[in-house]
Amino acid sequence: MRSKTFIAIALVSMTGLLAGMASRPTMEAAATSAKPAVSATPKKAAPKIPFYDNGVYDLAEFDGRRVDRSDAEWKKVMAPFQYAILRQAATEIAYTGELTDNHEKGVYYCGACGLAVFSSKAKFESGTGWPSFYEPIYKKNVMEKEDRSIPEETRVEVLCARCRSHLGHVFDDGPQPTGLRYCMNSAALKFKRE
Repeated sequence: MRSKTFIAIALVSMTGLLAGMASRPTMEAAATSAKPAVSATPKKAAPKIPFYDNGVYDLAEFDGRRVDRSDAEWKKVMAPFQYAILRQAATEIAYTGELTDNHEKGVYYCGACGLAVFSSKAKFESGTGWPSFYEPIYKKNVMEKEDRSIPEETRVEVLCARCRSHLGHVFDDGPQPTGLRYCMNSAALKFKRE
């Protein structure tokens, strides 16, 4: 019963996410490509490229070795809403992510390559509707770059240092000891309990 409830909540969250981002041309394209073609004869599934669900999670500090894949390879291993967020810098709708209210102890990994990016020890309730942290697990594991995608507003985008996937943004209105708020998309993260 519990798994059916979780699946129902996940489907509602994904539906809301796709509906909220449908106004973006990139999301429109992702949403339409998500519908599989109907075929009279069943086809053999293509082999999957290893993704975070392969059970490999890297807790180490980033060593400089990058994970580079083509857009076609990323699309094969991600759901359309994950691809839109991680690879096209979309943002999920506030309060729809499954990790926003997660209070368990553990580590948050990049949803694309599995590199450790945040710890539950640095997570706090920001009231913004997205998982928020006051610092990364290792400073080297995330990169920051200027984001001018919203006219007349400059933000700082946060990316995974290993695969350059979009995780969210960082703001200077967080709690001490850093005063920072790393505002992340749930769909860009994978959580593992300690």
